[in-house]
Amino acid sequence: MQLSETLPASTADLSGPAASRTVLQKILDTTREAVIVTDADLRIAHSNMPAAVAFGRDNLEIEGRRLSEIIRDLDLHEAFRKAIVSHRSDDVRLELPTAENRKFDVHVAPIELDGSDLAIGFFYETTQIDRLESVRQEFLSNISHELRTPLTSILAFVETLEDGGIDDKENNLRFLEVIRRNSERMHSLIADILELSLIESGNVSVDIREVRLSSAVQDVLNSLSAKAAEREITLVNQVPAEAVILADVVRLEQMLVNLIDNAIKFNRLGGIVTVELEIAGGRDRIAVTDTGEGILPEHLKRIFERFYRADRARSREVGGTGLGLAIVKHLARLHGGEVSVNSALGSGTTFTIDLPAR
Repeated sequence: MQLSETLPASTADLSGPAASRTVLQKILDTTREAVIVTDADLRIAHSNMPAAVAFGRDNLEIEGRRLSEIIRDLDLHEAFRKAIVSHRSDDVRLELPTAENRKFDVHVAPIELDGSDLAIGFFYETTQIDRLESVRQEFLSNISHELRTPLTSILAFVETLEDGGIDDKENNLRFLEVIRRNSERMHSLIADILELSLIESGNVSVDIREVRLSSAVQDVLNSLSAKAAEREITLVNQVPAEAVILADVVRLEQMLVNLIDNAIKFNRLGGIVTVELEIAGGRDRIAVTDTGEGILPEHLKRIFERFYRADRARSREVGGTGLGLAIVKHLARLHGGEVSVNSALGSGTTFTIDLPAR
């Protein structure tokens, strides 16, 4: 392809090589994707700002340098070489070994400019798309697993009942209890998926009003008292009776239920769950603390991801959908706040909802 063929005759005929290269550079500068043009020696003859940002290091000027100095990828070098020598286009997948692990689909094509054979490469970044695809695949894998486990149990016990277990007076009610419990697990999972989907799509709003926090906390503790009693967990409300915060009371209670329920499930037998309020720096910080075993540091940065579990075996034992903390994170952000976690092995864990103060 000759550049002059792509331009109006009046523009292409204005002058010689300098004008052609100026026009080429102007075209590159209007392109959002990173673009690199190399000469026959595979030196970078032209590039644009996105290319400098993507491939430049330590303010290094990339033009005039060999392609191998800027990007170390044999397939990419071969594609540029073939474009110049064989006048063939090629498509290459490029992954940069950086902290961001950036990925590109690269289209390399021959280009002739003022009698010189060059190669031009268009770098279409796919990092975000690939990341979203990875999240989608992980979500589908997790949801398939989470639904398959209770469904397998339900089918097994239904078959047992059909094969004569219905007449087993000693065990038939136990079989039905297992079916009911697993059905409830599936129902809770689907409900949480729908809830999280609504929140993430922006279809959930919050009605911010003054809320007496101590009363809201006590309502949640009362609702979970039976579950706490099963594990001999003591529930402590240390929020001052007069404390008032700004929140959507329904969504606030939803966050508290998720955090306190987790604090009960992952606590030691006979442990304590404490809810406190700290007001600092114009923020209301609601802390839910347990006296459990704590969370390993490598799990803390992923604890709010959907379906992520620090202890999968324990999670299966105590139940739960694996979506509760993700829901808390999104609801806190809807309030203009955040949720964080602090944990010490052997000493327990504290989850903190940080909300704007009045």
